[in-house]
Amino acid sequence: MDQIRLIKEDELNESLALSEFAFQVTIAPEEREQRIAVLKTEQNWGYFVDNKLAAKLMILKLHTWINGKVFDMGGIAAVATWPEYRRQGMVGQLLSQSLKSMKEAGQTLSFLAPFSFGFYRKYGWESYSEFVRYELASNQLPKPEVAEGSTLRRIEADPAILNPIYEAYAKQFNGMLVRNEGWWPRRVFSRKPGIVTLYLNPAGEPEGYIIYQVKERVLTVHEMVALTEDARRAIWRLISNHDSMIEKVVCQAPEGDSLPFMLADPRIKQEIVPYFMARIVDAEAFLKLYPFEAVADSSEASNPFYLQLRDGHAEWNNGIFRIVPRNGEGNDIIKLDEADSIEGKYILSCDIQTLAALLMGYKRASFLHRIGRLQGDAAEIARLEKFIPERTTYLTDFF
Repeated sequence: MDQIRLIKEDELNESLALSEFAFQVTIAPEEREQRIAVLKTEQNWGYFVDNKLAAKLMILKLHTWINGKVFDMGGIAAVATWPEYRRQGMVGQLLSQSLKSMKEAGQTLSFLAPFSFGFYRKYGWESYSEFVRYELASNQLPKPEVAEGSTLRRIEADPAILNPIYEAYAKQFNGMLVRNEGWWPRRVFSRKPGIVTLYLNPAGEPEGYIIYQVKERVLTVHEMVALTEDARRAIWRLISNHDSMIEKVVCQAPEGDSLPFMLADPRIKQEIVPYFMARIVDAEAFLKLYPFEAVADSSEASNPFYLQLRDGHAEWNNGIFRIVPRNGEGNDIIKLDEADSIEGKYILSCDIQTLAALLMGYKRASFLHRIGRLQGDAAEIARLEKFIPERTTYLTDFF
């Protein structure tokens, strides 16, 4: 008999064993208790065949920044199936269950790291972030001037010091995580080992930091956060000071980063890496909270948009929504009855994946219209585009 249910506490070791197999890792005995303790705090869903765990996933209780506002987000992680049960639709059924659970929990958004973009697109997730991966030879490193009176200080890995800097940086992007105190040691410092160096401006105020590691003549920047140009310059000067002991530097940056333009030799190795996917779990609730751009023209601001939405795995998202933006302060969102009549030319139409790409700020409405992902009158789409803030998507975490 097949059953989808929450994994019980006495079954968590079995869940961990499946993760070890699927992700080809070995968890040390001293780590197991810590992992089990973390699992107990999250929702772990399993697909059971004759009461044996066949497939599973975990829903993390997370929060993310969208246009400077915090949203509840369900992070899908640890998706795995034993080989003898694969390609039988079990993960798809678990994902459908996760959507119901996240909706009930008020998590209007969901993120995940895909093993296959095509697979998760079938269930309503869409690519929302990518990053630029740089490799610089030691002789290509910049050596900028540093602000007089500023300081670089090596420190212990301390969330209390780093989180305020990180948060000021993170809210500039769409899709960055809100990190709580427990997230730092468990998900940042454990995955990003090495030296932590803090930048202090001439007034002694922290404006940036870097977490990096030097190994086998490669300096790997695990995380670099700079709130000011002076901080960015000082951190790059610090990196350059390692030139005698390294052959290259490896780091990452948000899409559109200007590092090559600022180098004497911009011909460095660059790679665009597609990263995480996003899904709107509850379209009506998300649209009510979404911080639309303020538009000066009062007539444009008061005229509603009509969006016909399609979602093959969350039936509550199907339908026509009447949207009147209120700058994120309780937008007027009404899901219309089929009997309501609207002049066809005013209705915009898309699937749930396209709406995620649009509202995350990953792709503009005009582009989505041009490639056929967003349908409707061109003038109405141009009007909609004015209400969607332009903001870069980025994510420096992994789960």
